[in-house]
Amino acid sequence: MKFNKEYWENRYENNETGWAIGKISTPIKEYIDQISNKNLKILIPGAGNGFEFDYLIEKGFKNVYVVDIASQPLKEIALRHPNYESHLIENDFFELDDKFDLILEQTFFCALDPELRNQYATKMYNLLNTNGKIAGLLFNFPLTNEGPPFGGSEEEYSTTFKSQFKIKTLENCYNSIKPRENRELFFIFEAK
Repeated sequence: MKFNKEYWENRYENNETGWAIGKISTPIKEYIDQISNKNLKILIPGAGNGFEFDYLIEKGFKNVYVVDIASQPLKEIALRHPNYESHLIENDFFELDDKFDLILEQTFFCALDPELRNQYATKMYNLLNTNGKIAGLLFNFPLTNEGPPFGGSEEEYSTTFKSQFKIKTLENCYNSIKPRENRELFFIFEAK
């Protein structure tokens, strides 16, 4: 498989992280801001620079975990949050075996080989507690072989997730950052 541990380690080592925006994205930040239950067990797959993790910790969430196949981003997060090192999981997302109330999606889905999308949906379902949710952003531009990031459409995402999830929200993102304007969908899917 092309997008394995070595591939991602090389991307981080060579600073090939064009998806990084240098801060938490506005839609994810605003979604987190409306969550009142600070005890939710939250997973962020594909750590990236960990800005979502940083923000959740800053807002008083203590039960937050990150999984990434690459060690480099986890090391960076650990430097900022040494008390949360046990919350940083170096593993293949598809091998993770735990349960969460909420999974935040931010540029992980779009980085996977598109052939894994149905497997991703099933794995997300299996990682969620009853009434658990995945929420976040999906790219809204035509799916091509060029990537990552890989695009997709509202119709494709709905088809991929609807058998295991209630589609609570799947709409054009009104508060994307400028470079991603009209290219993102905000979603909330609840496990059936």
